[in-house]
Amino acid sequence: MTMKNVKIIFLVAIIIFFSGCGKIGVINDNANNLGKEISKYPETSVEDRKSMKLLFVGDMMFDRYIRETADKRGGDYDYMFGQVKDLLASEDLVIGNLEGPITDKNSVSINTKLGESKNFNFTFAPSVAGVLTKNNIKLVNLGNNHILNQGEAGVQQTKKYLDEAGVQYFGDLETKAPIGALVSKNINGIKISFVSYNYSIPDSIETALENIKAAKTQSNIVIICPHWGTEYKVGDPGNNIRNLAYQFIDAGADFIIGTHPHVVQDSEIYKGKKIYYSLGNFIFDQYFQKETKEGLTVEVTVNPKDHSLDFRDIPIALQTNGQTKVK
Repeated sequence: MTMKNVKIIFLVAIIIFFSGCGKIGVINDNANNLGKEISKYPETSVEDRKSMKLLFVGDMMFDRYIRETADKRGGDYDYMFGQVKDLLASEDLVIGNLEGPITDKNSVSINTKLGESKNFNFTFAPSVAGVLTKNNIKLVNLGNNHILNQGEAGVQQTKKYLDEAGVQYFGDLETKAPIGALVSKNINGIKISFVSYNYSIPDSIETALENIKAAKTQSNIVIICPHWGTEYKVGDPGNNIRNLAYQFIDAGADFIIGTHPHVVQDSEIYKGKKIYYSLGNFIFDQYFQKETKEGLTVEVTVNPKDHSLDFRDIPIALQTNGQTKVK
């Protein structure tokens, strides 16, 4: 082999070598670009989290006239939500007070008169649980004075039907155990705890305060939903209720949203925290006065960066056909 041929072979080898390096460089560049694309979408980045919207509604009762209306329509409880569907569907989560148990028992309150003992003894049809889910009401407070209307067995049936329908609950009378009195949800990377206070259960104040403090250690936001106050007392809830609200805030609650009076009561801000003393009714058959037919829903927007809260009051009206509408 001549010296000239050796030089040619050597030159070709050099060209092939550097061409190969060039290809490796392209592969590395693509890998770096892919890494940059992935890094733009971190799974739990605060910057990528979206604000969430929670909607709180008041007392929901599906017996008496409401049940009678549904029965006349072939058991159609979804009819009651006909004029608020768009509102409920637009929220990330809807939370309400379920004012009674869901059981397989027959109603004893249909066709009773106001003031009769059976008039206040509720049971809701099993299909109600699925209707709640259908209307985006996927978290309910059971901590109220009617949840025991069908005894402990009624509470267990209620939990069974809600579980089957995919509706979570809190305040289910296990007030000594935090799991019964509160529930925590992780929504869009933000952990929110919901705590119940039920005036009709002994020692509930102490338990609620303990649960608020416990929830505060593991949550970004703590919300307490108290069932309290004087029925049909419009406006000022009274000093006792106001002082109790302040205790809840001092214990760590980030805001309070109350039920039970069946009418809308005042709201206020204490130490920068919002308090709604009563939202009034949402689904109910109390048409005997103007105030019981006027309720309030509250939309809470949670800022994912600093967990600040913005509130929007949305008034609703109960109609004598059983439906609720946005005013």
